[in-house]
Amino acid sequence: MLYLNLENKLSDNNKVVIVGAGTMGAGIAQVFSLSGYDVSLYATSERSKNGALASIRSSLERLCKKGIVEQGAAEGALSRVKFVNHWEAIAEAGVVIEAVPESIEVKKTVLEACDNYLRPDALVGTNTSSISITRLACFLSDPSRLVGLHFFNPAPLMSLVELVVGVHTSPTIKEGAVRLIEKVGKVPIVVQNSPGFVVNRMLCPMINEAFFILGQGVASAEEIDQGMKLGCNHPIGPLGLADLIGLDVLLSIMDVLLEQTGDSKYRAAPLLREFVDAGMLGRKVFRGVFSYEEASKTPIQRVAF
Repeated sequence: MLYLNLENKLSDNNKVVIVGAGTMGAGIAQVFSLSGYDVSLYATSERSKNGALASIRSSLERLCKKGIVEQGAAEGALSRVKFVNHWEAIAEAGVVIEAVPESIEVKKTVLEACDNYLRPDALVGTNTSSISITRLACFLSDPSRLVGLHFFNPAPLMSLVELVVGVHTSPTIKEGAVRLIEKVGKVPIVVQNSPGFVVNRMLCPMINEAFFILGQGVASAEEIDQGMKLGCNHPIGPLGLADLIGLDVLLSIMDVLLEQTGDSKYRAAPLLREFVDAGMLGRKVFRGVFSYEEASKTPIQRVAF
């Protein structure tokens, strides 16, 4: 493999490419554009482009109504986001972040495509929530330039970013990533590469246990969430949080934890897998443990199995 010399200064240009225009990609694009970066958001279809644009615009409008962001700043941020569908845009960027679905094959395809156009001084981030950074880095000709930048949903509101360091990640990239995350107003915690990193390794098994409890009929979905909100002072219950994260994402993380650790405590709850098989993935499709078709949150009919 070719190892570039990244001990020199990283790129200080103001251009960022986000590959993936889903929920996380759109949210991360908004974070950078609000901080003054020119963002190119790679979208594979007109539908994904329109969805991402609507998501960013709606999010900025809500922030303006709450007085968190001024109208002028929101308009400026929106003007700094452009959509692209060609890899050549990567050649102009000082920062490239992939935010595609949590599949190692999909991420492999994206990272290998990006590798053909990367600037020698560009920082490459992956927004994976569970896949090994060391493994993903091997899809680049210079694995030392990859770092995990795990934003949390919704990215514009959540302060934390897990900055995950793989075996190959260079100190220069790590330090540059810390400065980058702080510059966009987030708080980084530096994490060594490990299954599930820190937050998901603790959080996802807790949510998974809520699905076991629901599947065993111990309590209703509302009662489970109410118990954690009132008993543990959580702002949102585990099942409501699962709907927000995406049940498919949660299942993927549990499967990765089980595969990488071999520990049966990470076995996904059968009911979680049943919901995913049924296409009931949470808020993004308006149906998960709860229904989001109406303004009020009401339980949906349980899947028969």
